[in-house]
Amino acid sequence: MAFSFSDFSYYLLLALVQGITEFLPVSSSGHLVLVPSITNQSDHGVSIDVAAHIGTLIAVMIYVRSDLFKMTLALQNTVLKTLRPNANILIDVPSLMMIKILIIATIPVIIAGFLISLFEPDMLRLVQTVAISNIIFAIFLWHSDKTSPSEHTLSEMGLKQALFIGLAQMLALIPGTSRSGVTMTMARYLGFERLSAARFSLLLSIPVIIAAGCLQIVKLIRQENIVVGTAALYVAIFSSIIALGAIHGMMKWLGRANFNLFVYYRFALGLVLLIISF
Repeated sequence: MAFSFSDFSYYLLLALVQGITEFLPVSSSGHLVLVPSITNQSDHGVSIDVAAHIGTLIAVMIYVRSDLFKMTLALQNTVLKTLRPNANILIDVPSLMMIKILIIATIPVIIAGFLISLFEPDMLRLVQTVAISNIIFAIFLWHSDKTSPSEHTLSEMGLKQALFIGLAQMLALIPGTSRSGVTMTMARYLGFERLSAARFSLLLSIPVIIAAGCLQIVKLIRQENIVVGTAALYVAIFSSIIALGAIHGMMKWLGRANFNLFVYYRFALGLVLLIISF
């Protein structure tokens, strides 16, 4: 039975769900599909989607700010070194390498996302798709974490490994797969330790969220509906605060435990969605 929600409460609920689930390996789409079924609301609109994306983007950028600062400085020094070859300018090679790695890992999902946006297959909108994806990829997450060694850190990642993770990220375009979940799964299969897998997933989320946000903004412009209301502002702020807390919690958990908690939860979520859909 659906509960009666005011518009304000509904937007806060959306921000809460988006903020908590965006970076955890539990599938944000799997949770967002539940929101209309427990409220009297239906479509919350593209502007709210954009606001939620902006909020979570701010959160992850705050959390990995040290990495972003190093990469920005490395890129700036590389440009300066190119312009002034004889100048005594030090370049942070690992940070510059991370920029290349993130680009390589991002290209596949941007290409695939663009193609899917042209066709928008109906199958991707089905609750059953979200449910089955949650169950299947929860099993993969469990298997990768159980069978793979933790022998590599993030500093050891190369372009080939980044490409594999980027190709795996394409699967996240299937609702219920979980972008963070599938990238962490592939990173674990490649032998990266849990915290390194999670941190790379966070870094990789930045260009992906920006790309998704730009796509939504294009939709807003086409609809000639680019007014930013108070509701969107609240969603952005609240989702940012919640997402930052969720990231801190996840990284703390993975520092002392495995992915099993997320696996069991996703499996249960998939079963609940199957029950709802049938």
